[in-house]
Amino acid sequence: MSAKYENPLCKRYASAEMQRIFSDDFKFSTWRRLWIVLAESQKELGLNITAEQIDEMKSHEGDINYETAAGYEAEIRHDVMAHIRAYGDQCPKAKPIIHLGATSCYVGDNTDIIVQRHALLRVKRLLITAVSKLYNFADEYKSLPCLAYTHFQAAQPATVGKRASLWIQDLLFDLEQLDFTLNKLKLLGCKGTTGTCASFLELFDGDHEKVKTLEKKIAEKMGFDKVYAVSGQTYSRKADYYTLSALSGIAQSACKFSNDIRLLSHLKEADEPFESGQVGSSAMAYKRNPMRSERIASLARFVTVDALNPALTASAQWFERTLDDSANRRISIPEAFLAVDAILMLMINIAGGITVYPKIIEKHLNEELPFMATENILMHCVKKGMTSGSGQDRQALHEKIRLHSVEAGKQVKLHGGENDLLNRIAKDASFGVTCEELNSLLNAEKFTGRAKEQTEEFLHDVKKILDANNDFLGADVKIMV
Repeated sequence: MSAKYENPLCKRYASAEMQRIFSDDFKFSTWRRLWIVLAESQKELGLNITAEQIDEMKSHEGDINYETAAGYEAEIRHDVMAHIRAYGDQCPKAKPIIHLGATSCYVGDNTDIIVQRHALLRVKRLLITAVSKLYNFADEYKSLPCLAYTHFQAAQPATVGKRASLWIQDLLFDLEQLDFTLNKLKLLGCKGTTGTCASFLELFDGDHEKVKTLEKKIAEKMGFDKVYAVSGQTYSRKADYYTLSALSGIAQSACKFSNDIRLLSHLKEADEPFESGQVGSSAMAYKRNPMRSERIASLARFVTVDALNPALTASAQWFERTLDDSANRRISIPEAFLAVDAILMLMINIAGGITVYPKIIEKHLNEELPFMATENILMHCVKKGMTSGSGQDRQALHEKIRLHSVEAGKQVKLHGGENDLLNRIAKDASFGVTCEELNSLLNAEKFTGRAKEQTEEFLHDVKKILDANNDFLGADVKIMV
């Protein structure tokens, strides 16, 4: 046990992989990598930097002397300068050329973008895996009729698979936004103190082409094909807003999914996975609370609200730079990614292990189906009367069905009885129909419309997306429940 606060996102929810991406080791080794590629590129463009200096820097890229850096920071109150000095202590030959011409945001902002790209790729792997799990579920249950709801009131039937297709569709919207965000990520480059590249222009004796080439080389070495054409000292904080907006979209979709699972659990039509030794309540031993889904809803609420942080930060920036973004970004961006990481792992776990109860689904459907079949019954009786010559009046029968429906509803709601609408109609001679005929009209598949076909057609397109993203399938998922 720890005597100090520990972030629950790290201790209880997020994966080791996402924590590694936002770790100090990843951050500061990336700083050093950026200093190395800056020096390499400057050497290639003619500055007096030696291969020996660069080799020395490379030899200490990953072994961060944290205690030394912390000592410097305690003295000078500047994290980048502290790490420059600590790196210089390890690389005495390279010390004079480390961070040459750069400002703090060269390492800070470029690293933030690099970290975000790695984190977004992790999110994409989880998202594609979640879609794959739901694809399998929707395909398995595409034909199983179920009671569908509007306003959580019984409506026309659909199928279990069709309902799952709605969950998938939301995630595909999120995938589009995620891909768009990934494709739009750019490095800050090496823009200098106010974004004018003045220090680098001085280093290269006013050669604008070399300054432009320097940025291209740095971007290429760090795996990017674009840098921002203009900036202040930092890249525009609107970029962070769009990144967290994509994460917020995923959180919204996952929350809707989790709410549906919670409602289905209450209806006893489906359950999320439940371990053999899992305890649902400290007081009520019989309970099987949908705690995974509840955790998704809880974390999703955090992410959705957290997306407001970069919006406020972007709107509050002054001219070329102000530092009121820093503390907020250190918290809001990593925690959004850690929470979405946890959300998607839970979603994958649930989607891959939902237990469906067809008999309960059928029971609920049969309780409501007589009401939903009234139009079919009406048409059957009118058509039968026309054939036999008894001349059934559609409007008169409609009123009788309405009255019988009201009485059947009272039987259910006031007395806790069964829905006896069919018996009431069969006993009413004006309809001229038997119980057997009425039962033949109540085949649930007749009332699901194109639910099965829609699901099949939709899944055909989903399969193409999964095939196109095959490299992202199979995310490693481990949750603690």
